[in-house]
Amino acid sequence: MSGKRFWVAVVSLCMAFAASAGAQTERNEIGGMLGRIFISDQGIKNATFFDPIIHSGKGLTVEGEYARRLIVAPIWSISIEGVVMYNPDEDLNAGEFGHAVVPTDYKQLFVAPAARVNLFPTTAVSPWVSLGAGIAHFSEGKNLIYGDKNPGKSTTSAVIEAGLGLDVKVWKRLSVRGEVRDFYSGEPDFPLAPTGKSRQHNFFVGGGVFWRF
Repeated sequence: MSGKRFWVAVVSLCMAFAASAGAQTERNEIGGMLGRIFISDQGIKNATFFDPIIHSGKGLTVEGEYARRLIVAPIWSISIEGVVMYNPDEDLNAGEFGHAVVPTDYKQLFVAPAARVNLFPTTAVSPWVSLGAGIAHFSEGKNLIYGDKNPGKSTTSAVIEAGLGLDVKVWKRLSVRGEVRDFYSGEPDFPLAPTGKSRQHNFFVGGGVFWRF
């Protein structure tokens, strides 16, 4: 190795270690996201009327997140994170007589501790993947779409969380994040409109900011 190449390698290594050392002092992060949840349409089992499908809206959803880095290296890092996601108004609709058996809406709450792996965590741009599990809670509206009382009840189930995203540092310890997370949970209670399914995917697509300290 020539002398010039040697010193380039030494400087690059020193810069990597310096960035890693700086990251060691920023092991915590807290942030917030805003986005929407997408849920696949659900067919009503044994229904005979036209368009027997429960259509879900795209509920405006907020997410709060706290994470703690356990291992930080120039190439990768491992963090534990706590994700709390709340969708206050998931509107529902159904064709023809479906309005008489489907509630107007429901609320969603997901709480999911998870492990997250970041690539290149000490650089300005860092992609990541996340996997965890927790609880999901659905609070149903009191009325059916046509106005009658909804006989369904609120439900709580286990949830599996899987996500991927991209972090971009914009200023000192402030970063922006874009992410997609799937919360695979139990279904809401539809006693008058059974879907024949016990679980559903809830895809959150959103972005926001977080502060590392």
